[in-house]
Amino acid sequence: MTAMIMHSPTLAMAPRDTSGFWRNSVAASVAVALHVGVLAALMLGWSTDKPVAEAPRVMHTQLVMLPPAPAPVPEPVAVAAPPAEPVVAPAPAKPIVDPQIQAQKLEKAALARKRVEEKKAEQQQERLAAEQRTQELAQQRLAQERLAAERARSAAPAAAPAFDSRQYQPLSKEAPDYPERALDKNIEGDCTVEYTVNTQGRVENPKVLDGCHPLFMRPSLAAANTFRYQPRVVEGKPVPVPAVRNTFHYRIK
Repeated sequence: MTAMIMHSPTLAMAPRDTSGFWRNSVAASVAVALHVGVLAALMLGWSTDKPVAEAPRVMHTQLVMLPPAPAPVPEPVAVAAPPAEPVVAPAPAKPIVDPQIQAQKLEKAALARKRVEEKKAEQQQERLAAEQRTQELAQQRLAQERLAAERARSAAPAAAPAFDSRQYQPLSKEAPDYPERALDKNIEGDCTVEYTVNTQGRVENPKVLDGCHPLFMRPSLAAANTFRYQPRVVEGKPVPVPAVRNTFHYRIK
């Protein structure tokens, strides 16, 4: 008969812990089940034959310690996030300005403004001067036009009024000769002659007007050329008098 030597495993007892108690129980159950299985195998393998003496078998059992089960991880609880605080941007640091540099900048700015104002004043003065020159030129032009008009009026000769024979009588004149043919035929009539009296009082360009009998034309023109007039004087100057008329009457007595 095979002797079976069993060594009871030494159980190391860990400090009692409620969380590891169940784990140790499971490990002990597994060890007991293992021992029972080995015992059953030995009993089923029993034989009537004298077994060969064998060296005693020593079964070592070893307690396997399973690692502790991980603790259940609690589900995360949603926690309302606190309101975000407004981020205040830090104020930019003011650059340190040298007082002397600042004074120079202010002086330059003042000089620039002064130059701009002076330039504006110069432009204003130039504009006013241009307007004044324009006005002066316009006045000069008007004065020249008035002077030219006055000179033209003074240079133009004044038109002498037309005189008829009754108002402008000759100083001396000769009567025309009665044409013999007109006497022979007992022809009578009137003949009007028109002419210009020049500045010496003489007759120029005499001409016979319509209505004169042909027999009286020549003696009428010859008589008109003998007329002498007092020259017409206008503003101290003698002027010619156009369209002077004289009518000759031919009658048989």
